[in-house]
Amino acid sequence: MNYIGSKHKLINFVKDTICSIAGKNLFKKVFCDLFAGTGIVGRAFKPETKSVIANDVEYYSYVLNKNYIENHTDIPDKQEYIDELNRLPLIGSGFIFNNYCLGSGSDRQYFSDYNGKKIDTIRQRIETWKKVNRINDNLYYFLLASLLESADKLANTASVYGAYLKHLKKSAQKELILESADFAVSDNAHYVFNEDSNVLIKKIGGDILYLDPPYNARQYGANYHMLNTIAKYDNFMPNGKTGLRKYQRSVWCRVGKVESAFDDLLKNAKFKYIFLSYNNEGLMPMETIKSIMLKYGRYDLVSVDYQRFKADRDDNRNHKTDKTEEFIHVLETH
Repeated sequence: MNYIGSKHKLINFVKDTICSIAGKNLFKKVFCDLFAGTGIVGRAFKPETKSVIANDVEYYSYVLNKNYIENHTDIPDKQEYIDELNRLPLIGSGFIFNNYCLGSGSDRQYFSDYNGKKIDTIRQRIETWKKVNRINDNLYYFLLASLLESADKLANTASVYGAYLKHLKKSAQKELILESADFAVSDNAHYVFNEDSNVLIKKIGGDILYLDPPYNARQYGANYHMLNTIAKYDNFMPNGKTGLRKYQRSVWCRVGKVESAFDDLLKNAKFKYIFLSYNNEGLMPMETIKSIMLKYGRYDLVSVDYQRFKADRDDNRNHKTDKTEEFIHVLETH
């Protein structure tokens, strides 16, 4: 998925930095990814740690991590369920088609009419299977994650869901085929939460805490509202031209609020090593981060230059890149 702040291109830098400080052998350590997003970092540490704790306040992220992190034993015949969902005859209409496809008269065009109906068809059948106990939680989240990722590939947007394109771009014209969101099998159990980070931090503990909070004022609840709507599949009145749902506004995206949230989180963190990913365009100044972290232990800083993702406003998922500097602020607590 094209995702704001994704650590996909930086994962080697993140892993090398953490292992150089917390140790290369992590098999007895609990690793926590408190702002997990699509789960890239947690997935990288899943095979190498005793346990991964993943959390994100956004529900679509929770679904993805329930599959990629918490699912750790093989699901028999999972491909048969994928195939069955792909063969279903399309229903005439559903929430996605009615509110986010042009053919319904909604004036919105996040998906083609065909793909909107197929999303509705598959999403409703997954929920029916869950209600009649044909599938368990592990399979439920695997199928939901598969649907989210398959739908996202064909979304008629320039990357995020803050707006849709006036005309269907080439990728959005393809017919949706549900593809398997395969996860890594591991021996140990892992845990996923859907809570405010500053609340959850008081309930958990471990060895390594990785923090990758929002850097700027862009709210993830608005930029990825469509994925939340597919994941929750609840009834609400879409708001405005873009069909937004109500979403939680993060204090981590607000000037004047983020510093106190960061301080509060560190104060309550029961972890030996804390790593904060942040870049040079973030809301918190470098000196502020350093001064807050120094209150709780020994501080260090590591950085790397990289080419970040930047959506092409002209449209398709072609993208431009520009250079930015990514920092990992390191705290070894008292």
